[in-house]
Amino acid sequence: RSLRRRLAIIQPKEAITSRAALRKKSHQLAAATLSSEATRLSVASDLLDNVDVFIFDCDGVIWKGDSLIEGIPETLAMLRAMGKRMFFVTNNSTKSRKGYKAKFDSLGLDVPPEEIFSSSFAAAAYLEQTNFAATGRKVYVIGEIGIEEELALIGIPTIGGTADIGKAPDMSPGGKMTIDPAVGAVVVGFDRNINYYKIQYAQLAINEQKAEFIVTNLDAVTHLTDAQEWAGNGSMAGAIKGCTGKDPTVVGKPAPLMIEYMEKKFNLDRSRIAMVGDRLDTDISFGKDNGLKSVLVLSGVTTQEKLLSPNNQIIPDFYCDSIADFMSSK
Repeated sequence: RSLRRRLAIIQPKEAITSRAALRKKSHQLAAATLSSEATRLSVASDLLDNVDVFIFDCDGVIWKGDSLIEGIPETLAMLRAMGKRMFFVTNNSTKSRKGYKAKFDSLGLDVPPEEIFSSSFAAAAYLEQTNFAATGRKVYVIGEIGIEEELALIGIPTIGGTADIGKAPDMSPGGKMTIDPAVGAVVVGFDRNINYYKIQYAQLAINEQKAEFIVTNLDAVTHLTDAQEWAGNGSMAGAIKGCTGKDPTVVGKPAPLMIEYMEKKFNLDRSRIAMVGDRLDTDISFGKDNGLKSVLVLSGVTTQEKLLSPNNQIIPDFYCDSIADFMSSK
């Protein structure tokens, strides 16, 4: 008899089918177990009793676009009354800490400047840690005023950014772009005025001058308005990675730079910190990767369907509709 026929006798088709069904069932059960680990926060004290410090993302957690999410002022006031420390950490680099302080004020939220951390600040902190200023070189910015303001505070000269809005390279026969030979780093942040001139400048600086490629974050989408999602800094960073073939240094969430800075500056205990955000790949990963508790809110980009999908491998400790749920059944 042929080998195939002998194997068919040893392993009947029904047995093979049965084992395949069992394997499929096992995989389904494993996925269900994984999803069930995401616990809906129904009794707020389960979280509040074990946390001294809350780190809140901003877009999708505190506000959407320029609209405050319902219940936020009352929730923050309650947490302060309980003696909880709070920090607000955003991957949006369009504003400096000073700019975000103005936004909090405009929304009627009294948040001290020292509680605010943006990815524009993270870029400056990274360059300060690596002693970039001592090189005497400049940073080419793809981004908005936030990055320029934060780098100016630590004495690092910048070019590009807001100065290159509307510029176009000479692409006539023999056309060529000349760049500043002093550029030693390219920082890419969210830029509503990104153009081909900026992309080409960054490409030349990185490929020909070996400038370091730094990005504030890789968020796929962002909240510019409360009506829909908008392409995020991942699209800007992707354009530069695409033409250079280089992987960037990421300074915003989920990279550890900001939590390391905060831990040292404020003497924090990571086991008593909760990261609260609306994104699995940045906020929740930031919490899990850095030894923090994690809470996903459904007031931003992540839906409950996506969270509980068998395909999702990033599981927060808790999830809730918004941080206003912290006030329920304290």
